[in-house]
Amino acid sequence: MSGPASGLYAPLPDLWDDAHAAKLDEPDLLLYRSNLLGSDLRITNFGGGNTSAKIDGADPLTGETVEVLWVKGSGGDIGSMKRDGFSTLYLDKLLGLRSVYRGLAHEDGMVALFNHCTFNLNPRATSIDTPLHGFVPHAHVDHVHADAVIAIAASAGAEALTREIYGEDMGFLPWQRPGFDLGLKLGDLAAANPKLKGAVLGGHGLFTWGPTSKACYATTLAMINKASAWLAANGRGAAFGGPAVEVLPPEDRRAVAAKLMPEIRKRISGGERKIGHFTDAPEVLEFVNARDLKALAALGTSCPDHFLRTKIRPLVLPFDPAANNLDAVVAALDESLEAYRAGYAAYYDRCKRPNSPAMRDPNAVIYLVPGVGMLSFAKDKATARIAAEFYVNAINVMRGASSVGCYVGLDEQEAFDIEYWLLEEAKLQRMPKPKALAGRVALITGGAGGIGRAVAARLMAEGACVVLADIDRASLDDAVAAFRETFGRDGTIGAPGDVTDEAAVAAAVRQAVLAYGGLDIVVANAGIASAAAFEDTSLDLWNRNIAILATGYFLAAREGYRVMKDQGLGGAIVFVASKNALAASPGASAYCTAKAAEVHLARCIALEGAPLGIRANVVNPDAVLRGSKIWQGEWRAQRAASNKVSEDALEEVYRQRSLLKRSVYPEDIAEAVYYFASDLSAKSTGNILNVDAGNAVSFAR
Repeated sequence: MSGPASGLYAPLPDLWDDAHAAKLDEPDLLLYRSNLLGSDLRITNFGGGNTSAKIDGADPLTGETVEVLWVKGSGGDIGSMKRDGFSTLYLDKLLGLRSVYRGLAHEDGMVALFNHCTFNLNPRATSIDTPLHGFVPHAHVDHVHADAVIAIAASAGAEALTREIYGEDMGFLPWQRPGFDLGLKLGDLAAANPKLKGAVLGGHGLFTWGPTSKACYATTLAMINKASAWLAANGRGAAFGGPAVEVLPPEDRRAVAAKLMPEIRKRISGGERKIGHFTDAPEVLEFVNARDLKALAALGTSCPDHFLRTKIRPLVLPFDPAANNLDAVVAALDESLEAYRAGYAAYYDRCKRPNSPAMRDPNAVIYLVPGVGMLSFAKDKATARIAAEFYVNAINVMRGASSVGCYVGLDEQEAFDIEYWLLEEAKLQRMPKPKALAGRVALITGGAGGIGRAVAARLMAEGACVVLADIDRASLDDAVAAFRETFGRDGTIGAPGDVTDEAAVAAAVRQAVLAYGGLDIVVANAGIASAAAFEDTSLDLWNRNIAILATGYFLAAREGYRVMKDQGLGGAIVFVASKNALAASPGASAYCTAKAAEVHLARCIALEGAPLGIRANVVNPDAVLRGSKIWQGEWRAQRAASNKVSEDALEEVYRQRSLLKRSVYPEDIAEAVYYFASDLSAKSTGNILNVDAGNAVSFAR
């Protein structure tokens, strides 16, 4: 078979480095192995799977050597975890719990008992998979959700296929919810068959074991590669029944996604604002364009890790790329979404138990668009992206299973019992409250400068996703890299461009929509500074000030306003103007005029935006020298000359000029912008907030 499957079935490389491993102790070898396995999504999903090792340690109470189970803790990710991501348990105490186990009806109660087995007061919460590692009589155990293996495990006749592929090397256990009982069964299987290298769990994944970390890692790769090779050799027919529609060109796909995402977002953000993600990866396009798309999508996913992230099934939108019926799809969105919600509610009612938690958000997470790709929505960008990655895993599983037989999704009741598991609900209840700007998307022009960076940091600290727009590509790349290091890979993107270029500004807003699903906050901040006596002000200087400081603010606000209006969720537009917007200064007529235009433009936007819930406000800084690009070079020298002081003494001049005798920093401006961007100022529009340490001539009138 060709196409996207080639990457799925390509052999996994052995990344083990003996020289590096020789420097590590046993816990660090376990961590090294875990990180290697988690580095490839074909091996396991983000947050999925777990690894363990049984390691001798000194009992902190007695000093005696005891056997300790090191196993990935609850909620961790083997690809990115550190050493403190492992739970540690006295192995003998964990094994002793077998004597008090009273059967399947008491599964959940056993989890609390794991705490009584904790070694060395380790605070890392234990996973429900702990018994599956502890009860296997081997030193090292891996559990992964490899696409190729789940394709076998999710096929009709999975047990027979496992025997055909692996012979006597691998055992098989039919689907069962993870927990104590499944741990007992896996342990018994391994003990009764000492030559086994692992086991396939029906519909779920792969367990492997070995005497050392390196041997266990090698076995895991070998078993996955064996399944991949078998699928590649035995797959038949066109993937998913072959194509039913033609894929749109890349730019057209992005245009459709950019239109759909805000439309979906406004309809599913009633209780909680959602952040979107778009992907048109080859695997996704092959699936959404296929004849069997609707039939396979309706079956849902098989692996519980998949559907916990993606819901029981996706929503397939009735887009026809040949007919280009996008307007009709948008017009029918309310009906499509309501039908999905009704279907989810019916699923809940069919499957709920007397003690089930209340029904959660019934909206879809995954949206499949023929000819275009996949959209996903969640409470934050990372969750939306990861949900998409999980559904790509599910697509790979369906591709493999349907190519060699019949794909089987997880039983609906089993799916419900995991989705609404009381232990899962307890985990959700322990999650911290959302931050003030969670689910919000902000665009900041001049984002790579001192004030822009400070504003971005403030908004991101409160949970916002931020698009930094700036004409300085090098500074922009540096800012984005720094923010990703601090806030993670998903919180920010860069949009290079000139704010005076209408097409560039529209492109930046479109980037925000494609990256995050919509736009809620626009901070117009791009700026310059100039000085010239009025009679010496050239037309070029005048036009440059007006272009950047008036037209640039107009374009950014207008493009953002349009999205906010269509999105129907309100919004906040904040202009970073200047003391000079209210108080004229000699020798800066072009600058002062343009800054005054910003204030009046914001008031106009406030008037028209109010019925739509779109607010517009202004922050007026003064003398923010630190980190500001406009205070570098000629402007700083001119201001120093005007005040008859050295450039180094300029900040002190401005400090003493203020009523409060204090310097104003970028972080001070950021705090004011945050106020206007957040719901703290929900009843404020058309207002001005001076952040200048007090300047009587700029008091608002």
